[in-house]
Amino acid sequence: MQQVTKGDTIQVHYHGTLTNGEVFDSSNGRAPLEFEVGSGMVIPGFDNGVLGMKVGDKKTVNIPFMEAYGPKQPEMIVEFPKTQFPPDLNPEVGMALTMNNGQGQQFQVIVVEVKDEVVVLDANHALAGQDLIFDLELVNIDTPSKIITDF
Repeated sequence: MQQVTKGDTIQVHYHGTLTNGEVFDSSNGRAPLEFEVGSGMVIPGFDNGVLGMKVGDKKTVNIPFMEAYGPKQPEMIVEFPKTQFPPDLNPEVGMALTMNNGQGQQFQVIVVEVKDEVVVLDANHALAGQDLIFDLELVNIDTPSKIITDF
């Protein structure tokens, strides 16, 4: 039976939890996740975790944070002047905001502290520094066509 290799496009159902059991994402009730293995479309630990699976296989993959979203980076936590916020916005701890980097790129930040003059924002990925656990079920493998050039 065919096994997943790099370059295959696969469909996989997943259920992602943190080490404390908290669910952070799941394909339950949705279409399976489709991606090309080895293309960088998913985190490295997920990519490596599906290698060798066969259609119908189920497995649990433990992914250390360095193979997921990396460590929390202190330089991604910044103080932003309150005067730079829209006047009708009242930032609160835990609030998710979308910022613009001045070059047209948008990114999400989380308010981690509100001080008198500044708001402390964390631009790290929400799962940075976290070890992740995925329960996987391989649904389909679509192997790319190989063109034979030797005649």
